[in-house]
Parts: sequence; C-alpha cells; structure tokens
Amino acid sequence: QVQLVESGGGSVQAGGSLRLSCAVSGRTFSFANMGWFRQAPGKEREFVAAAYWEGPTSYVDSVKGRFTISRDNAKNTVYLQMNGLKPEDTDVYYCTSGSNIRDRPDYWGQGTQVTVSS
Repeated sequence: QVQLVESGGGSVQAGGSLRLSCAVSGRTFSFANMGWFRQAPGKEREFVAAAYWEGPTSYVDSVKGRFTISRDNAKNTVYLQMNGLKPEDTDVYYCTSGSNIRDRPDYWGQGTQVTVSS
C-alpha cells in the first residue's frame, strides 16, 4: 500500500518561508515521479511542482524562482522549499506520485495547510 505523508505546513507572513516534506512508503521511491499540488476552497487542484525520477524538475509559472522541489532518495522523501510566500499561495498542499505527475497523479497525500497573511 502506497502512503504519502506530508508535514511542514503552517502560518507565515508574506515574504516568509516554509518547507514541506513528504515521506513515501510502499513503492520504489527512486523510480517514482514526485510532485506537489495545491487547492483552495471551491477551486480545482493546481499543479505546483514535479521532480522526475530521472532528475529534471518542473514548476507552474507562478512559483518559479520562489519554490524549489527536491528529493532525497535515501530517505524516501520529497521536499518543497517555499520562499517569498504570498497571500495567494494560501492553500492546502498535496504530495503526489505517479507516471503522469503533472496531470493525473496516481497517489495523493492527505494534504497540509499553508496560510500566508499579508
């Protein structure tokens, strides 16, 4: 059974930083594409970032230059470092995994709340 468990959410002021972590179990992490999505109430989930198992990374335009996705294959963990946070980044953030990581991930975590105040 694949499990993705997020941690690291919280509340910060605009301009602050947070680092989200996602611990993965139940699959071969080193060959898994990993990603992060986010969702605000009443809105569709939005792709944020991906770390492909071969090495490349991908970001939605709104977070480029501010967010960094990374992975530690030895720890089966993926991270999302978020700097320069803005109020519009307030969302529930979900860790994801799957082949089609940008559009239809196969696996989802339970989500962690990020709140940015102005």
